[in-house]
Amino acid sequence: MLTFREEGDPAAPALVLLHGRTADHNDWNGFTQHFAARHHVIAPDLRGHGASGYPGEYPIPAMADDIAALLVQLDIERATLVGHSLGGMVAYHLAMRHPELVERLVLEDAVTPDPMPDRAPVVEDGSTGFDWRMVHDTERQFLHPDPAWSAGLAGISAPTLVLSGGSASPFRAELLAERIPGAKLVTIEVGHLIHLTDRKAFLQAVDGFLGD
Repeated sequence: MLTFREEGDPAAPALVLLHGRTADHNDWNGFTQHFAARHHVIAPDLRGHGASGYPGEYPIPAMADDIAALLVQLDIERATLVGHSLGGMVAYHLAMRHPELVERLVLEDAVTPDPMPDRAPVVEDGSTGFDWRMVHDTERQFLHPDPAWSAGLAGISAPTLVLSGGSASPFRAELLAERIPGAKLVTIEVGHLIHLTDRKAFLQAVDGFLGD
């Protein structure tokens, strides 16, 4: 069960905003209003986050299926997906698994499906608003992704914008652009939290892509 926020005209083109790990739909405060001027905006809490369900199991492909089910529930035939970090990973899994549902794809400093042996271990710190089991489960998938995930990127057919946070980012988002056919890469040298650190550059890049 996913909780979500809706803004904009339901008859307008659909746009789904997918937050990063440990955040929730409020991560997009201010952005929902911006995009709602031209889109029907849906900003869900991913499973294990916010007010959505905490099922205790967090396979990333299943998290993508959750969003697909939400689109079907809302009678949305196709949507543009904008995903940050874990949300970006969920977005490209949705594009691989349910291509008929995806109009366009924006991947903001998304987690790449490559082994990451040098990451520091997760340490629980008492933070709330999400399920710590989700953090541990997704971290295992970050560290040891299914090799089929990388190969699957080549099958994405939706027009794709990849945003990289540059040298200060923990992820090499440019690798996604290399593997997704026809993807456009824009690097904004502000680190991982592009939309929060440089709102203007983020919106300029996304608005330009959506207006193409």
